Parts: sequence; C-alpha cells; structure tokens
Amino acid sequence: MTDFSLGPKARAAGYRLRGFDTIGSTNSEALAAAAAGDHGGLWFAARQQTAGRGRRGRQWESPHGNLAATLLMVPEADPTLAATLGFVAGVSLNRALSAILPGGIVKIGIDGADGVGGNSRIALKWPNDVLADGAKLAGILLEASKLPDGRHAIAIGFGVNAVAAPQGLPYPATSLVDLGVARDAEAVFEALSDAWVDTFGLWADGRGIGDVLKHWRAAAAGIGAPVAVNQNGDVLRGIFETIDDEGRLIVRADDNRRIAITAGDVHFGATASARS
Repeated sequence: MTDFSLGPKARAAGYRLRGFDTIGSTNSEALAAAAAGDHGGLWFAARQQTAGRGRRGRQWESPHGNLAATLLMVPEADPTLAATLGFVAGVSLNRALSAILPGGIVKIGIDGADGVGGNSRIALKWPNDVLADGAKLAGILLEASKLPDGRHAIAIGFGVNAVAAPQGLPYPATSLVDLGVARDAEAVFEALSDAWVDTFGLWADGRGIGDVLKHWRAAAAGIGAPVAVNQNGDVLRGIFETIDDEGRLIVRADDNRRIAITAGDVHFGATASARS
C-alpha cells in the first residue's frame, strides 16, 4: 500500500493509478499492461525501481524514496507524432517542478548554459534530462510497443531524484533534498500528473505539437551557446541554434551548415568547446 495519489486534474480527466513501494521497472509494467489489453491513461508510480533503465539500454539507478513513474498512453496519432510525446513529458515535468520549487523559475535548456534564453539553476537538457546546477536531477524515457490493431502503446517514464542522488555515476547528479527542497516522491508525482493533463491537452493527438514546442522554446536556456553532440563516437561541434518543428536539435556547425540532430549525447558549455 502506498500514499501515491493523482492530482485533481488527473482524476477529473479519468486517469488511473497503480502505486508501489518497490518495483522492477515502471516502464516494463506499463508495456505489460498494454500487451494485456489496457487502453492507456494508466500511471504506475513507485518509490524505488530495482531494474530501471535509461536511454540506449543504460541502467537507471533509483535509491528508495525517489520517484519512478510511467504513464501508459495509446494515442490516436501517427507513430512519428507519438514520438513527440517526449516533449510533452519535458514541458509537463518543467511545470511540475515549477509548482514544487518555492519561488523557483524552471527553464528548459541544455546543461543549464547561459544562452540568449537566460540563466536558471534548473534546466531540461535535450532530449530528456533535467539538470539542477549542472547536475542530473531527473530523466525521461519513452518506449513503444506495437499493438495488434496497429496502434502503438507508449510508455512514458519519469525518474526524479526526490530524496537522494545515485552515487558512482560518470556524471554529477543531485536531488531535491540536495537543493534544499523537502518534497517526497508522492508530492512530485501529484504535481506531475496534473501538469501532464494540461500539456497533453495542448498536444491534441499530435495536432498541437507546434504549440508544445513553442512552450519548450519560450522556456529554453542555452540557445546560441556552443554544443557538442556525440553520435556513436562521431562528435559534431557548433552552436545550439534552436529546436525545429519536429523536435530535432538544430546545430550551426563550424562550417556554417545547419544540421538537424535526432539522437545523440549532448555536451554543453566548456565541454562542448574543448577540442582534445
């Protein structure tokens, strides 16, 4: 039995919830529910994952007390548009953290860099990480599974370091507690579930992705700053110019070409400028 609960907007919109203390993977539970015939709109939330995963098969460590949450959706949208739910997730998490952090201004950007969008302690790194003071605070992972009727079930996973940051990682990590914010996993989840309702409504089965991206860009930090993108060992360096209407990272390369990036590991600031 857990104390997780949906926010009032999420309850009114008909979302459902299964809460856990400890679970293997909330994304795996969501995809299993889809395979069993669930129609979506179902949240899975836990204080700990023992088999969590991140992008590209990486392990996602989740000390007890942090938030692991996945929303199962079966959208009436083309699979290409369904992939843009990652931006819906990012804007939702941005809004949830804005509501949780007292007096906090949460901006979306890359590595918290100070580009034309201004500076902020908290930023959302393209495509799926939330950083605080340059350290990883949260991550987002989308996974899809094709259903017998041809539609795709989408598991939209969120991992938020509410009470503790994993140790021994190859990158710095932080938690809400480290930031001086006393909000447990349940409070973060409730805010997130309500923020999702507003942003998903804006998305409108993919027809409103332009509006979602407009919110992303309006909050963005780091535009105009140096960026390096590692794609399977090949590193592209240039200036982070914008996010286009398909959600791709647009880099102005050193030779002045505009290059659209769909996937890769992003480094910003001083790391992006280093040549060796």
